[in-house]
Amino acid sequence: MDSQHLPSSRVCLCVLCGLPAAGKSTLARIVTVLAAKRGWRATVMHYDDLIPQYAFHIKVLEDNMQAQTEWKFYRQSLLQCIENFLRNPNVLSDPPDPSRINAEAWRRGVQTLMEQHVNSSTDDHPSPILLLLDDNFYYPSMRYEVFQLARKYSLGFCQVFLDCSVESCISRNHKRSHPLPTNLILEMAKRLEPPNPEKNAWEKNSITLNSSEYLSEVDIQRWIELITHAFHNPLVQVQEENTEQKEADRLRCAISVVHQADQACRRLVSAAMKSARDDEASPERMRCLASELNESKVRFLHDLRTQYVQELSMVEGEDIDVQRVVTNAVAAFDREIKQTLLRFQEK
Repeated sequence: MDSQHLPSSRVCLCVLCGLPAAGKSTLARIVTVLAAKRGWRATVMHYDDLIPQYAFHIKVLEDNMQAQTEWKFYRQSLLQCIENFLRNPNVLSDPPDPSRINAEAWRRGVQTLMEQHVNSSTDDHPSPILLLLDDNFYYPSMRYEVFQLARKYSLGFCQVFLDCSVESCISRNHKRSHPLPTNLILEMAKRLEPPNPEKNAWEKNSITLNSSEYLSEVDIQRWIELITHAFHNPLVQVQEENTEQKEADRLRCAISVVHQADQACRRLVSAAMKSARDDEASPERMRCLASELNESKVRFLHDLRTQYVQELSMVEGEDIDVQRVVTNAVAAFDREIKQTLLRFQEK
């Protein structure tokens, strides 16, 4: 790092995760006020403001029926913006790729930090910087990207998960000026994987706050203590060995998982269609069922890639049990198909 880089012990990246309307933005506003009283420069990077919603839409490639979204590229662009700021905090630069990041929203966030820098720091004693990343972060792989950035520059890192019931989130969402579709929240709730330090050692600096009703002063204090701990205990850089070999192994593992799951899904869909034919369903209903089952399969394979395949990079020093991953995932898809058939029969 050059001399313009921020001291690692003076920067903390804090991930705020939870369902839409769980209270993340409200909590972030409270903490930014408390941060100022402690002499911390704090700002909130709202992913909803920075990344366009269409980036999360699933696109199906007609040639091979594979599903993909662009969210990963947008998130990487945003992390690149944050990294550029960390490398040169005194320069208000535009995003490297304005097509993927809302440039105006980004400038507002960085401008806030720069103004606070002028008012609350000196050359000898720069004020600590707290970057609050406000998003759903429902997959561990999403959060791991932030962890990797913090580790790369030996920054503080912590996570706060707002545990709010789906019913409360839907109720709050309806009161918003621009509510999200209820189905989107329900789908996200199915995919949500809260921080799990027992499974992922890198998530050890995390807390869960119940936000279904209200957050107490004790909850807020727990978060402040978590951030303070992260400031005092920045991550340590690690030296990767045999990087190319590891990436090759992960790629082979990923290909094996997706291929086996795809074959199993095709068999399950065929069995479901046969069951409907045996029940003498009309041609129109058969077409509707086929369309719904194929959409479910595409969505399932997309989830498998993001939830399991991307997380292979988070497993260090362990062998991946490919068969177990496939078996567990396909069992979940089988349950989804059975629910679809049940609804189909009830119509």
